[in-house]
Amino acid sequence: MICNLEKKPIEEFKTTNILPQTPFWARVKRKQGFIPKGFELTISKDLLFCRASSAEKINEDLLVLIKYVDDVNCFAYIPYGPKLEPTFENQGLFLEQLSESIKPHLPSTCMFIRYDLIWENQWAIEEEYFDNSGNWSGPPSDKTQEYRINFNTINWNLYKSIEDHLPKNTFFLDLTLKEQDILDNMRYNTRYNVRKANKKGIKVREYGIDHIGEWYKLYLETAIRHNIPAQNQEYFAAILRNQDNSKKGVTVKMLMADFEGNFLSSMFLVLSKKRGTYLYGASTSSKDDLMASYSLQWASMRIAKEWGCSEYDMFGSAPNLNQAHPLHGIHIFKKGFGGNLYHRMGCWDYPYNEQLYKLYRIQEIKK
Repeated sequence: MICNLEKKPIEEFKTTNILPQTPFWARVKRKQGFIPKGFELTISKDLLFCRASSAEKINEDLLVLIKYVDDVNCFAYIPYGPKLEPTFENQGLFLEQLSESIKPHLPSTCMFIRYDLIWENQWAIEEEYFDNSGNWSGPPSDKTQEYRINFNTINWNLYKSIEDHLPKNTFFLDLTLKEQDILDNMRYNTRYNVRKANKKGIKVREYGIDHIGEWYKLYLETAIRHNIPAQNQEYFAAILRNQDNSKKGVTVKMLMADFEGNFLSSMFLVLSKKRGTYLYGASTSSKDDLMASYSLQWASMRIAKEWGCSEYDMFGSAPNLNQAHPLHGIHIFKKGFGGNLYHRMGCWDYPYNEQLYKLYRIQEIKK
């Protein structure tokens, strides 16, 4: 089994559907205080699949973000990576070997490496974790998850993170279907609201950075309404400025829905290779009866389809229909568009300094 890394300029990465593994994401995160590092990962195929040949090699680009927590200590973070997905029984072994291979390339004061895994959750395909209505109950306890993931590893050193950063649960829509079929796959109420918004005169258009103030006004109202921490306006301006605006990279479209000149809903649609992603959304609570958010989503899907995307990522939902979940309302809204719910593995840590890692976990728990 082979797992090697070589430094690679991030701007030379190949195009990918995985937005957080793009040069665009690296540029945005640099503005937020992370230090991006690019690598080319080479592994033998038997590290992914048990019966595969060790002679066959696979390559992929890997974006690693370094974050300092004080003047000396830092941790490494891999957003939605690695992209290569092993069979369930090889996941821990793969992460262990990758962690040890990447260690010499990290600062000596790196406390741990954190993987924000896009891999399908191992417990999302097991019947015992679904109720009679087909709702997923979620994975078992962290200890149970850790026991399975560390199976077949040497160091038994992988831990479920205290918190997850990027969305673990999302709806994917198939954009290879005809527009009418996409509409037909929606729930009746959603489809009705899309058509109602259009009949009422909702207009969806793309705007540039000169309208970032209008976006931010809607965003701030949404953040206050849902009691969530708000980013500053410059954060969103940086997203628009750092795009590639090319089909060979990442294109960002700030879409806004208005009624008679009044902006009611807005979103950031991000196009990367064959995937369109609903990255951020905002809306006003007034004039809800005009269903602007429904028209906005439908326009976004049509734009992504026309761009050449084969799938649409709703980027975040609750794992199930539990009404107590803080994302329950968002889940119901997104579910109505007819996509398939996908569950990711979320964040996993591999400590390099056990003592400092444990102290950092305590701080995360206290947040």
